Amino acid sequence: MKRTGRAPLGRLVALRIVLFAALAMLAQLVAVLIDYGSDPDNMARLVLEQESAELAAGLSLHDTRLAYELPEELRRRYGAAGTGYVARVRTAQGVVLFSHCDQACTAHFLPLDLNPPSFWLRIIAPGYPLSFAGGRTVDIGPRAAFIEVAVTGDPQGAVWGVLAHEVLDHMVLPMSLTLLFVLGATLLSIRAALRPVTAAAEQAERLDPLSPDARLNEAGMPREIAQLAGAVNRSYARTRELMNAQKLFTSAIAHEIRTPLAVIRLELENIDHPAARRTLGELDELAHFIDQMVMLARLEAADRSGFTPVALDEIGREIVGTLAPIIYARGARIGFEEAGDVYVPGNAALLKDAVRNLIENALRHGGPGVSITVRTDDGPGISVIDDGRGFDPDAPGEATDPPGHYRRAGGLGIGLEIVRRIAALHGGRLAIARLAPHGTVARLVFSPAPVTPAR
Repeated sequence: MKRTGRAPLGRLVALRIVLFAALAMLAQLVAVLIDYGSDPDNMARLVLEQESAELAAGLSLHDTRLAYELPEELRRRYGAAGTGYVARVRTAQGVVLFSHCDQACTAHFLPLDLNPPSFWLRIIAPGYPLSFAGGRTVDIGPRAAFIEVAVTGDPQGAVWGVLAHEVLDHMVLPMSLTLLFVLGATLLSIRAALRPVTAAAEQAERLDPLSPDARLNEAGMPREIAQLAGAVNRSYARTRELMNAQKLFTSAIAHEIRTPLAVIRLELENIDHPAARRTLGELDELAHFIDQMVMLARLEAADRSGFTPVALDEIGREIVGTLAPIIYARGARIGFEEAGDVYVPGNAALLKDAVRNLIENALRHGGPGVSITVRTDDGPGISVIDDGRGFDPDAPGEATDPPGHYRRAGGLGIGLEIVRRIAALHGGRLAIARLAPHGTVARLVFSPAPVTPAR
């Protein structure tokens, strides 16, 4: 399948989902920060829970005796004076296991002889920065410890750690999982929905417009894509109708004109006058044009499905044998050189028409006494070579017209177009080049493909 450089639909959809998910996460982040930030009392509770949980990591149980060692990561906050953070860890009976206290302990903490509640919180100063005191009970094995914390002004920004924890736990992780599943499900759904579309695109790449049954298979397509495929099929059908009408019209005109032309020619042959001789030449040109129209109609009716292996050597040998009397009668020469066992898949009648056109062009426009050689090669290809007048590739008009003596030169000039169409129908091309010091080679070049000779 031909690559166009365009991004696949699945990738575009995935990128857009990720983009909008990122925008949604950003909006939710702002909403979470506003929601939590607008309630400083709740933030104080969350900071108390976080600080007490981190302090509880230093508790240990030796048999039935509790011990405490301040974690290393908390020494900067609870291991020095004047930090704005104080803490005390004690048992329910009032035994102090750790104390980092100043006057705030006496002013804000519960008395040691008081049986502490499971949780308490008191706001010292409302709003931000946070100033509060509180405590909660934690269990370690069969024993219980009471951790008390007092914060004055929150100079080290414990509130930001709480916000980061809340955002991570309640937004980033859930939304990441949601995005993963949504993105995966979306991509799988798109891939499943586009599978018949992809198959239709590959079929369209291989579609032969000249085939009488060329159409896209609409089975399994989503409705919107099936409508597009149906429109394409209707366009193909309409194009085939127009081509068939054109072929019928062209063929009918050609056959209708042949009879009066033959009658006119018979009458002119009985007139002994130079003007009649000139008119006969013009009639020959017109008859040749009618033959080309018939050939063009037959070409447009061709179908690749009926192609069979054709021996280029046999075609060249047969055409040369058929045209040799005409060529010799005009004072020209023709010969054939074969490569041996060169086969291409195609229509033998059309390939003969193409070679005949090239030989007639060389005969008509190559000049008096032109020598023509038909040669096959294992390219595979077949060439018509002459030593006639040749052509000048830099001459005006030759960028669009057939080069040199393959231009109209008084004829009606559709022969080479027919040859090009026959070559294209067979997956090949027509290549024309000048020979030094004079002469022209016109070669039908076909794509190499293994074929089995017909027996």
